[in-house]
Parts: sequence; structure tokens; C-alpha cells
Amino acid sequence: MQHVVGIDVGTSGVKAIVVNETGSVLGEATTPLTLSTPKPGWAEQNPDDWWKAACQAVGKAIKAAGIPANSISAVGLSGQMHSSVFLDAQGAVVRPALLWCDGRTTAQCEQITKEVGAKGLRKWACNPALEGFTLPKVLWLKQHEPAAFRKVSKVVLAKDYIRFKLTGTLATEPSDASATLMFDTVKQRWSSDILKAVGLKESLTVDLVGSAENSGAVTAQAAKLTGLPVGIAVAGGGADNACGAIGVGAVSAGEAVASWGTSGTVVAPTSKPVVDPGLRAHTFCHAVPNTWYVMGVMLSAGGAFGWFRDNCAKDLAGSKDPNVALNDEAAKVAVGAEGLTFLPYLQGERTPHRDAAARGAFVGISMAHTRAHMSRAVLEGITFGLRDSVSILAGMKLPLNRILLTGGGAKSPFLRQLQADVYGLPVVRVNREEGPAFGAALLGAVCAGIFKDVPSACKTTLKRLAPEKPNMKTHKAFAAPYERYTSLYPALRGRF
Repeated sequence: MQHVVGIDVGTSGVKAIVVNETGSVLGEATTPLTLSTPKPGWAEQNPDDWWKAACQAVGKAIKAAGIPANSISAVGLSGQMHSSVFLDAQGAVVRPALLWCDGRTTAQCEQITKEVGAKGLRKWACNPALEGFTLPKVLWLKQHEPAAFRKVSKVVLAKDYIRFKLTGTLATEPSDASATLMFDTVKQRWSSDILKAVGLKESLTVDLVGSAENSGAVTAQAAKLTGLPVGIAVAGGGADNACGAIGVGAVSAGEAVASWGTSGTVVAPTSKPVVDPGLRAHTFCHAVPNTWYVMGVMLSAGGAFGWFRDNCAKDLAGSKDPNVALNDEAAKVAVGAEGLTFLPYLQGERTPHRDAAARGAFVGISMAHTRAHMSRAVLEGITFGLRDSVSILAGMKLPLNRILLTGGGAKSPFLRQLQADVYGLPVVRVNREEGPAFGAALLGAVCAGIFKDVPSACKTTLKRLAPEKPNMKTHKAFAAPYERYTSLYPALRGRF
């Protein structure tokens, strides 16, 4: 039997899984990563830490699977979007990567909007200039660290750095490229118009391959470090949100998936590039041919919950699962947390506010409130943030009859019901919980010829569980707390 490996370069860790031809996950491992925040709103990681973590995770996953390495036919890659890796002519990292949640580039976004024009950005990139995207980071480096910029030969994304270390190939694919702001999302090619307007050379970009196409072979050196066989194919792969959608079977128009990772997203595939009139949501290429998706993004979802857990629940650090303990606390508190509201804008926000300066807040706290109320408010605030995106996609007339779930929000019965009640829509899980790593593995399986295409891979390996329906009485009860939540950002914006 053939096997494939899926690798996902996340913000909090690198995950690797080993999958067989039926979609069973035989082994998995995650190597944690740390996040560097040199200044408020900044976020960096060392790309070589990703590589070391990938080597460890792949080796452990293969060992856990208990299979001979020579049965592995291909590798699929997924990773955090936008995060910018700067390489010199010899392929060495010039400086730490600027991550998707880094908000230092407001001035560069204003520059891009002026030089490319709002109409040009809508026409070519299908997105506004936002701090998280790659292009503003390149310009920041050029302007603030010119000596480092002069060394830069290529700019790649997180998963593509792992590809380079595995194969020696510098390449990317449309789903990640379309999130750089340097790409023509409609024509699916690098945008010479945008690059020329901001004074950058197209030589900074790398070759494009299909997400399920062979982008290169594992080298002898990489095989030695990872335990993978020499010469097997590495598929083009996809951005984490595209692979997360594949991992639950959201590969065609009419589907929508909500994901809780460090960030939170709501993704709806489309058969053509549809753009939000208010540019609150993003339009990117899917990791499926001739398919795009519209996505709402909140920068801190699981990240906000993790911040609260690590700073406000240190007494639970020794417990078996502090996340479960906090969920249990929150479940005992009534809808609306007795007037307590949490804004999850710890790293700024993207949808719907597009404000890198936005910050988190507890509002309405009183002597009567306990940590349980705060736990409830944090989880409600995250879910309200995702509801903002659900509402925008629904307003664009995208069909949202149910929401597929992946990530941390899919694992807890309490969080699943909370989402159903807040959205007012049924939520659905699938029989796989590996998220983007599983989607990456399916792209590897298509590359290896195990499946003819991605929809076939999803149909063979994924099974949807019974929908979990909203309690419409509870949904109505959330109307006032949600209205309170949406009123707070405009009221506090001038204070951030």
C-alpha cells in the first residue's frame, strides 16, 4: 500500500501526518514553535526553526505510523499564508520572517494603495493592501533595512521554504501566491503591473506550479534529516486555509468552512473570482484548479484563547487539559456572560475592520464577574468575530446552508453548539481532524497518482458526520450580546 505525508507549517507548530490510500491517518506528530514579538504588533519567526521542526515532526510521524519509509510515495505541503521569507542568492535566510499577523507595515500599505491605486488592487489582486500581506513586508524591508534588502534574491512563503529545503526547488502555487498582493488573482500569474507600480523586480518571485503537481524530488540530504525516501515527489501544496478547506471537503461552490487556528477564518469556494464590494473579505485562488474562494479573517481566534489561558488561568497549567477546563467553566455561564464582552483584536483585525492598530479589550467587567465569565466572553467574542465573516459572505449571496468546522472549534461539543447558536446555522464535522495537514496529504496523493483529482480524493477519504443544529431560541438570545460586540469597535477605535 502506498502512503503520503502531509506537512503543515503553522504559527504555533509544524505538524506532519502519514496517510494511507483510504485516508486513514497512521501516524502524526507536531513540533512546537515559538513566536517572537520584538515590538507591539510585530511578529517574527526564524524559517530555519520551521525546517528543524519539520524534520522532527516527519521523522516522528513515520515512526508512529510503523510503516517502511519506502512505501511513502509523495509529500504535500501546507503553511501559514503571507509570511515572508527573504533569501539571498545562495538560498540563505537574510533575516527572520515577517509573519501574517505582523502589523508594522501600515505606511507601506498606504504607499501601495497610492501607487497601484484602489482600482488596480481590486482588478489585479482582488484585495486591498493590508499589513498581513507579503508585498508591504517587502517594501518595509527595502525602506527600513536597506542593507538586508540588497542581499535579497527571492521572496518565498512558509511552506515554500520547506519545499526548498526538501528539494532545492524555489517555487510556489496559486493559493499562496494570490495572498502576496503581487499576483494577478484572476489570470493566476505574477502581476507585473503591481510590481512595476511599486518599483520591485519580478525576479524576486519564484516559479509557479499546480497545487497537486510535482514541484521537485526529495534530495539525499533532506531524506537523511527527515526519514523520507530519496527522490519522491513533493506536491505544489497550498496555503493553510485552502488546504484546511480541502481537509473537510470544501472544494466547490456551495460549501463554507469555519476554522479555528491561531487565526480564525470562514472560507467559501467559488467557481469564479468574486470580490466583496467593501473589500472586507478576501478573494484568493483555491488549491483546486479553476476554483477561487472568498475568506473572512480574524487575526486572533485560537491565539486569543491561548493568550487568555496562558495569562489568566495559570493555575490550570498542570491539569490534563486546561482548554477543556476553561470550556467547562464557560458552559456554566449564561448567554452574553452577564454583560461582559471581549474584543479579540490582540494583533489588530482584518475582517471586517482592516485595522492593524485595533486591540483587544474586556468591556463591562464588574465585581460580580469571575474567570468563568471571562472564559465565556472570550469564546463568545471569537465566535462573534467569525459571525462577522459569515454575515459578509451571506450578504454576497454565497450559499451558506451549513458551516463545515475544522480546527480547535470543531473538537469541543460546547464550541460546536456555541457556533451553531451564534451563526444560526447547522454545523458539520467530518471524520478527520487533521485540518490543513490532511488537505496537504491529499494533494500529495493526487500528485502520486493515488487519486485522479482533489474532489475524488475528498470523496474517497472523507465522511461527513450528522449536522449539529442551532437552538433558535438561543440564537435569538445572542442578538443583544452580538449587537453590543459590534458596537464596541467603532466606539473604541479612536482609543487604540
